[in-house]
Amino acid sequence: MNTPRRLLLVNGPNLNLLGTREPEIYGRETLADVEALVIATAAERGVDVRCVQSNHEGVLIDAIHAARADCGGIVINPGGLTHTSVVLRDALAGVSLPVAEVHISNVYDRESFRHHSYVADVASVHVIGEGVGGYARATRQLLDILA
Repeated sequence: MNTPRRLLLVNGPNLNLLGTREPEIYGRETLADVEALVIATAAERGVDVRCVQSNHEGVLIDAIHAARADCGGIVINPGGLTHTSVVLRDALAGVSLPVAEVHISNVYDRESFRHHSYVADVASVHVIGEGVGGYARATRQLLDILA
């Protein structure tokens, strides 16, 4: 497969609060920092990124569906929807695009309800607990799969 021209970066609920929400867990980097990192990482390989963040599940699902038209893969941090949303998982499965799942914190060192991911079985890449820098690794690994 040829390297895609575009990736979709999806950030779920509450990730708009990065930098101020529980910085001892999530760090001081902002959502704008995350987006800039993924854009720069993808640009290393000539790939564009479309970014979406929403606190509304349907908005994320619509963006995932739209990605079928012009994206080669999806980098996603579903936030709390990771542990609750079969619908989000089904949207990812339904578009048949490679997926990289990212979590800033190590969800396995946190509350037990965070240990299950509905996204895990549809993702080809899993980067967990590496902070915001994990987005760059997830992007590179996804692009490796697509190349």
